[in-house]
Amino acid sequence: MIAAGASVLLVVAIVLGSRLLRDFDSALVPYAVASVFLTFGVVYRYVVWVSAPAARRLFVQGWKSALSWENLKRSPAALPKMAATYLGFQKFLGARSHARWAAHQLIFWGCLLAAAITFPLTWGWFTFTSSSAAGPGYEMRLWGFKLFGFDSGSFLGWALYHGLDLAAVMVIGGAGYFLWRRMRDRAATTGQRFGYDFLPLLALITISVTGLLLTFSEMFLHGGGYEFLAVLHMASVVLTLVYLPFGKFFHIVQRPAAVGMQLFKYTARRKGSDAEELQSCKRCGQPIDTAAAVDNLRATMRDLKLGFDEWAEYCPRCKRVLRGTAYLSNVKRGFK
Repeated sequence: MIAAGASVLLVVAIVLGSRLLRDFDSALVPYAVASVFLTFGVVYRYVVWVSAPAARRLFVQGWKSALSWENLKRSPAALPKMAATYLGFQKFLGARSHARWAAHQLIFWGCLLAAAITFPLTWGWFTFTSSSAAGPGYEMRLWGFKLFGFDSGSFLGWALYHGLDLAAVMVIGGAGYFLWRRMRDRAATTGQRFGYDFLPLLALITISVTGLLLTFSEMFLHGGGYEFLAVLHMASVVLTLVYLPFGKFFHIVQRPAAVGMQLFKYTARRKGSDAEELQSCKRCGQPIDTAAAVDNLRATMRDLKLGFDEWAEYCPRCKRVLRGTAYLSNVKRGFK
């Protein structure tokens, strides 16, 4: 019901935003239908994901921390900082490899730029209209209201009309690196699956290459093969949007929840001194995490009916030592 409601809201927004379909381009109907299905799939999958005990606790604690007035007063810059660090620039990827971080940034910002251009145009929210019959001037309108005017021969005009080409170049660079790594890096090839690891990269590259070929056809082939390329590009985009909620791309939707959990841990540390808030390992005394985070983890394990939540109070090294000791005393002892 929630997913169906979100899809209906999007349809209503498309109808109203395109001024009762006066600005809606009928040639873009497949893209609009795919975006409605995308909304249904994403919301449905998200609701299913959040209904699981661990994800629900992550979701609730994250939103509590983000909307807490006390947290906002104590650390007003914490939420923007976490969003920029974990969503925008994804610094945690840089700790693994600078090349992987750069490639991921190219894909992230390229896809974001493409989505910011494609969806409003598909829904008829953005329109570009000529300001005069003879001049090169154009006006950009949102929901029928003029935002600004520009000359089609200026740099701004070139950037607006080639924004999707720029996004495609960025995505090809990032996805190409990861595709190369998937075929050459021994660490990446171990355990990889075609549908989960290769298919998303191939889909991104197909969309980007066919999009660039449309521009190439228009500029250098006088429209030769344009119709075939347009159908091929549309098919690759529609299939990717339909696939998005059920494959690897879904982590894009899940990622903001991790920002909320990081904010929860950050604010837990700032409630007092770190020495008071950090919980120590019961065996070696080394700090594990904030007391609030450990309590949260134990509660999640109890929700999942895992009968060893007290192990959350040990550091990773002591867990391995205790597990090895238990194996030696209870299992290996029985073999001769």
